[in-house]
Amino acid sequence: MSLDQLLEWIPTGGAEEALARQIEMDRLPRHVAIIMDGNGRWAGQRHLPRVEGHRAGIDSVRDVVETSARLGLDVLTLYAFSVENWKRPATEISTLMMLLKRYLRLELSTLLRNNIRFRVIGRTDALAPDIMEELLAAERKTSTNTGMLFNIALNYGGRTEIVDAARRAMASGLGPQDLDEDRFAGFLYTAGQPDPDLLIRTSGEMRVSNFLLWQIAYAEIWVTDTLWPDFRCRHLLEGVLAYQKRDRRFGGITPPVAAGVK
Repeated sequence: MSLDQLLEWIPTGGAEEALARQIEMDRLPRHVAIIMDGNGRWAGQRHLPRVEGHRAGIDSVRDVVETSARLGLDVLTLYAFSVENWKRPATEISTLMMLLKRYLRLELSTLLRNNIRFRVIGRTDALAPDIMEELLAAERKTSTNTGMLFNIALNYGGRTEIVDAARRAMASGLGPQDLDEDRFAGFLYTAGQPDPDLLIRTSGEMRVSNFLLWQIAYAEIWVTDTLWPDFRCRHLLEGVLAYQKRDRRFGGITPPVAAGVK
């Protein structure tokens, strides 16, 4: 994808176009991860049931996935359902799963048209058979696509992922002396993928909520007060522009001249 392909899709003369033209296409984050937060508050502000916030959030998913692919990201990961979310009311969980199935059925053509490869990360063995059937079908039908990888984190927890990776490492016969960070990363759900360069959280909350704990060690974090159902292409572009203004040092120090030291 390219800037031209993104401009073909967004409104001419609007805020989205102005933001897109500021982006340095050779300095894009390879992997953007998003904590989609605020569905319940969005519904509450409108005196609607919480599930209506989840329904509205599907439009945001659709917009962000296509924007990310057209922009040229390598990987997009959305946090859809955590291992802790099973504590929510059964009706809310049921609605979330139904919306997931509907999204996959309705948006498969969009994923294929935009050359997007779909993948689910998390403890999928705990999901209902009908949900797994939809997930596996989407993975299979998009498996030969060569564009952006779209991860959806489902029944996911960062600590759970690290525990699962440790168990897989032990089962492989590796001893402690055989492991280093690179080799251990190969046992994570995201094995073979670049770590997130940019972590976005909606709704203004300042926490990472057990999301990609290993992988976000050096990610830039951008928080917006926008609630997830209101998050669109414009907000994603704002996040990317904020990322491009950061000085990423990965634990190093700023060169003396840049730091103002003579």
